[in-house]
Amino acid sequence: MTTNRTTPALAATGLLLLMMAGCGSTGTPGSSGTSDSPRVPTSTVDGATVPTASPDPADFVDTIDNAWFPLKPGTVWTSTSVGDEGPQKDVVTVTDRTKVIEGVTTVVVHDVVRDDAGKVVENTFDWYAQDRAGNVWYFGEDTTAYDSGKPDTEGSWEAGRDGARAGIAMLGHPDVGDAYAQEYRRGVAEDRGKILSLSENVTGPTGSYRRVLQTEDTTPLEPKLVEQKFYARGVGVVAERTVAGGREQVRLVGFHRP
Repeated sequence: MTTNRTTPALAATGLLLLMMAGCGSTGTPGSSGTSDSPRVPTSTVDGATVPTASPDPADFVDTIDNAWFPLKPGTVWTSTSVGDEGPQKDVVTVTDRTKVIEGVTTVVVHDVVRDDAGKVVENTFDWYAQDRAGNVWYFGEDTTAYDSGKPDTEGSWEAGRDGARAGIAMLGHPDVGDAYAQEYRRGVAEDRGKILSLSENVTGPTGSYRRVLQTEDTTPLEPKLVEQKFYARGVGVVAERTVAGGREQVRLVGFHRP
């Protein structure tokens, strides 16, 4: 889920209608309520809480059923985007595969991005797990980009290797103003998220959604880049847009739930 690649690419300019229902006020940056997170030492880096140790495998459960980020095997999101990289199509599939990382059994999610000619521009396997408080943790990705015509795996990372630490993909009990590290490997994966609102309205090809969660995603590796994502309960990301450092607009065009 790095910000330097298309994540469930969702929106074509002019076709997505975002009806903003008032962003909540910004509170004091913090992680998912510290009492809700596994017992992991953290430090604060530019307002984001970064784990400094591995989470305890005993704190995790087998199912990822976070309302904002459900990952049931067999679920498929299909999305399209228009922006600096040209038209793209992204298909994200929750597989029935698992991978054990630092003693935690993670769910493998397969993300394939293609250009308008059908050529694969990025092929990624992401690893997620949910703790008992409902927080969805991101344990890394095995990603290959083909933008230059040659395979590039530079964005790959795995928690527990080369100083990398798992981050939070989605909070179990998000509040406006919460800030958190989505991933951490110094110089490679440093995405951060912040909750802007819990009351947005979004309308697109897959339907109309109310009380949508809005995040702001940034990374010190690309300080001019600012993205916003919109999560609907029971679905996940339904819209995405770059508000600084680019011009990508994304929309969800298909959603299959087993």
